[in-house]
Amino acid sequence: MRSADGRYVFVFNGEIFNAPALRAELEAEGVAFASDHSDTEVLLHLLARDGAAALPRLNGMFAFALHDRTAGTLLLARDRMGIKPLYWTQQNGRFAFASEMKSLLALPCVSRAIDRQSLFHYLSLMYVPGEQSIMAGIRRLPPGHTIHVDLADGTTDIRRWWTLQYQPDLKTPDDAWPERIRDTLADAVERWCLADVPIAASLSGGLDSSGIVGLAREKGRDIRTVSVGFTGAGEDSWNELPLARQVAEKWQTTHREVTLTPDDLLRALPRMVWHLDEPYGGGLPSWAVFSEMATEVKVGLTGVGGDEMFGNYGKWRALEGGAIRRLLNRQPDFERFRRTYFERWHYFADADKRGATIDSGNLEDSAWFLWRRYQAPGTTAVRDRTARIEIETQLPDEFLLMTDRFSMAHSLEARTPFLDNEFVDLALSIPAATRTRPHDLKGLLRRALQPVLPAEIVSAPKRGFVLPLAVWLRGPLRPLTERLLAPEKLAAQGIFHPDLLARHVQPHLDGARDLTTRVWGLLMFQLWYRLVFEAQQGDGLPASVEDLLDAA
Repeated sequence: MRSADGRYVFVFNGEIFNAPALRAELEAEGVAFASDHSDTEVLLHLLARDGAAALPRLNGMFAFALHDRTAGTLLLARDRMGIKPLYWTQQNGRFAFASEMKSLLALPCVSRAIDRQSLFHYLSLMYVPGEQSIMAGIRRLPPGHTIHVDLADGTTDIRRWWTLQYQPDLKTPDDAWPERIRDTLADAVERWCLADVPIAASLSGGLDSSGIVGLAREKGRDIRTVSVGFTGAGEDSWNELPLARQVAEKWQTTHREVTLTPDDLLRALPRMVWHLDEPYGGGLPSWAVFSEMATEVKVGLTGVGGDEMFGNYGKWRALEGGAIRRLLNRQPDFERFRRTYFERWHYFADADKRGATIDSGNLEDSAWFLWRRYQAPGTTAVRDRTARIEIETQLPDEFLLMTDRFSMAHSLEARTPFLDNEFVDLALSIPAATRTRPHDLKGLLRRALQPVLPAEIVSAPKRGFVLPLAVWLRGPLRPLTERLLAPEKLAAQGIFHPDLLARHVQPHLDGARDLTTRVWGLLMFQLWYRLVFEAQQGDGLPASVEDLLDAA
């Protein structure tokens, strides 16, 4: 979009959910709009007036670029939580940016080389964290940051415009928090339902998604619900379709259930790897959820962010230790952090990676990468510090990355009301000991949402579909795993030691040890390397795992 006078040129990906209020403010000042409701035009006028100072006022998800043709500058910005992606590079005298890394790889000025530090972190985390992407020279703009580019001399200036801060509100009584949480989240859901088209919600039967559906219907929103279930061994332990059905019946939503086999996901593996853009060894079921939602709607609500804002999966419990440590708020030292947090919750230990990868001796330990974030100033509570690590790394770089890539692969806009500005600010103000507790991680959120949930949801334990990765790797994926990790292929690749297959993979394939996640992460990296890194323009995407094997 261009401004009426031609000075500004604007490209924008996302949605601004408080755009109606901002538009009314601008109109009161005499700004004339060409459209009747475009949030893009609202943002363009607001930025023309205030520049980067407008960013804290935006409630939504966004990545954008504003070119000031008169000043010869470019302003790039990304939303607070990192819901929308933004890659950039400066190579061979050129500056380029895009929503997808593959767009930058298509440019002749961009070189192709693996960033060894990013790969090193990936092996432990199963995602690439931080500002540097998996490609050397291609960077991500971090959440809550801007880049100012002087197009005359190419200088860049990266600035943080929002900082995550825990500021405990000690005046609010504990029993007042549930109502505040429910009211604030209800307002967030209503904002994030702003649309000109029908909206659906991904309904898993869990606390977060069920709460969003209940609050949306309580606000009078006509919302559809989609639930995906899977059949297979041990189904009863994780099948949430019956719980989701109860939510749909309570709120009389137009509900759709789809039951798949795990092999339905396996068949889509090449497409998933290609759309993910970067190596990813995490969960894949959301692909099926978004695929089904997209058959009916173009906008879908998800519960992403609820865990990070509240329970944080209990990762802080071992760091806090016993009652005396908690009472004294005694902070762990690095070795305790490495042992009870990093090595407990992550995959390849740093020492193991050094034995598996070439030229890794001078790389930063992944445990230290996370420790530096734990040590960042701004809070003292162990629960807050641990949650901040996840909100600044796993949330944007794994969960939101996967949500954006998998939803947009199906032309579906995924929205995350738990990451609304006002709701996040409220969550960050809840004292740590009130927000989450050792034996009831999301009890506060559960109490807040209880009025809109069926009784069975309130008392149900957290579940989740787990892919049968061990079975896949020892069965249909075994030939591909052995082919892509063969010593001669690794030697030619120059990234991993050629004995990787024998030391870290074969014991799992043969059933001697359970190394599922490690082997899966290695395979997913090799698939990414084959389908994205090595791919040239015009290469066709393999239609199946069998086609991958033929081409490997």
